[in-house]
Amino acid sequence: MFSVSRPDRPARSGASSTVSIAEIFSAFSRVSLTSFGGGLSGWMYRDFVERRGWFSDAEFLSSLAICQAMPGVNVVNLSVWLGFRLRGTLGAIAGFCGMVFPSLAVIIPLALAYQVWGGFAIVHHALAGVAAAALALTLNMSSRVTIAASRDAVAIAIVILVFVGVGIMRWPMFQFVLAVAPLSIVWAFWRLRNA
Repeated sequence: MFSVSRPDRPARSGASSTVSIAEIFSAFSRVSLTSFGGGLSGWMYRDFVERRGWFSDAEFLSSLAICQAMPGVNVVNLSVWLGFRLRGTLGAIAGFCGMVFPSLAVIIPLALAYQVWGGFAIVHHALAGVAAAALALTLNMSSRVTIAASRDAVAIAIVILVFVGVGIMRWPMFQFVLAVAPLSIVWAFWRLRNA
């Protein structure tokens, strides 16, 4: 379903020589400190694809799909993967550190403050507003991934099958996706071979 480019090459020609480790750390720090919840991948897309031009639309979306299939937190996986694509192992470390440590330095004091003021209604209303914004960003990114994945009738059928199976029928996600994934992989390889 997705075109996957080799991870040992930079995302753009010459990107590995032009993007510094400090710039990678700074970019991921900015994303981690200015976005909320599920909206992180949306902010990453906006910053790294639309604003900086480090990745093409297809490169970012295929990277996101790969990272969602891996165990662990999607945005942390994505920060490691994209950092690696930009500058190898040091880029992966910079992406990880930029995504995790600045927001950790903010969330610990906020958690302590919530212990003190969490009982006030205004705090709950503010958090509901943040959750609504994060949901909108998540819907934006998931619609982009769905459109990118739906390139032909078989891919669309697989997307619909997983949506119905997991979202509507409430079948166990891990087992169901594990059962459908081989079909998707075989189809992607067949398309690539016959392209």
